[in-house]
Amino acid sequence: MTQQNPPRSLMFVVNNPAFFLSHRLPIALAAKEQGYAVSVATMDGDAVQAIKSHGLTHHVLPMSRSGMNPLAELKTIYAIYQLFRRVRPDIVHLVTIKPVLYGGIAARLAGVKGVVSAISGLGFIFTREHKGIDWVRLITQQLYRVALGHRNSRVIFQNRNDRDILSRIGAVKSDQVVMIRGSGVDLQQYAAVPEPSPPIKIIFVARLLRDKGLLEYIEAADMSRRDGKSYRWVVVGNPDPGNPASVTQDEARAWGDHVDWLGERSDIAALYADSHIVVLPSYREGLPKSLVEAAACGRAVITTDVPGCRDAIEADQTGVLVPVRDARAIYEAVCDLAEDTQKRQAMGQAGRALAQEAFDIRKVVQAHLDIYQALNR
Repeated sequence: MTQQNPPRSLMFVVNNPAFFLSHRLPIALAAKEQGYAVSVATMDGDAVQAIKSHGLTHHVLPMSRSGMNPLAELKTIYAIYQLFRRVRPDIVHLVTIKPVLYGGIAARLAGVKGVVSAISGLGFIFTREHKGIDWVRLITQQLYRVALGHRNSRVIFQNRNDRDILSRIGAVKSDQVVMIRGSGVDLQQYAAVPEPSPPIKIIFVARLLRDKGLLEYIEAADMSRRDGKSYRWVVVGNPDPGNPASVTQDEARAWGDHVDWLGERSDIAALYADSHIVVLPSYREGLPKSLVEAAACGRAVITTDVPGCRDAIEADQTGVLVPVRDARAIYEAVCDLAEDTQKRQAMGQAGRALAQEAFDIRKVVQAHLDIYQALNR
């Protein structure tokens, strides 16, 4: 991978340092190898030291993930503007909603040469039902129009629905749009291995948020127990106290014996290898990394027919789509795959092929390097 005339500097702006490590680190390291001076700006957190350990410069921003205090939000925008003015990055790569909105505005004010905005989901504001005038949605739409209006920019979408929404409100033009399905997966680390012996094990991997479909998953597990099924239902992840949709530790502990709650784990590939079916019944996503990793591991998937989730699979080939907020549909889909080994394993094999074609981290990294080069001309 050769690149001519690389910019002097590239800055990632992400709200959560742990999210940068899990979703953007390979891109940053590849850019560094290409000669970019790479820096990362996030809120403070335990993962900051790990970012620095990779030889990346880190800047702390006063940013919250969910806070909506107007003065605090203006302070964040101003802090990003000051950082851009001080460091003078040639290109900024903005990831997740607040960095895209606030960083996009700050980049235009600071005269940043090139801007990459990664839309990893638009959130509930664009899908919720609201009586009367929805001022929050109107304001957010205008913010997107301003933030994405940089004349030398690209906007990366993970699913078609988000692209269509922002195109419809006039926030993006067709020549800005780049479609990249997710953050990629290391196909060697997440290898496809034969299924384990019975009993059938079903696994849910995500933060313990209600809008991930967690409660419907728990309800489906309870149906399984009441019907006397020998399936094992596993939950991997921890509550997220900073998110209003999170369950509490006490709620998680109350699930009892019919669900194995393993907490947060780093050995996800091994957990998938020890499972038969992966379930993520989320209400909406950008393009969930857990489903990409499940495909790479050759596991059949059950997920919801909503933006992002439906884009992560090939329906009826690599997995099954079920209606959102429907525990009975989840349970019936699990039973169908659990009792049809040939169908389940064929879906897993097709998932691995999909991962090789669309989710290979090497292809995702190269697509980003191509974007940086295009903005530096």
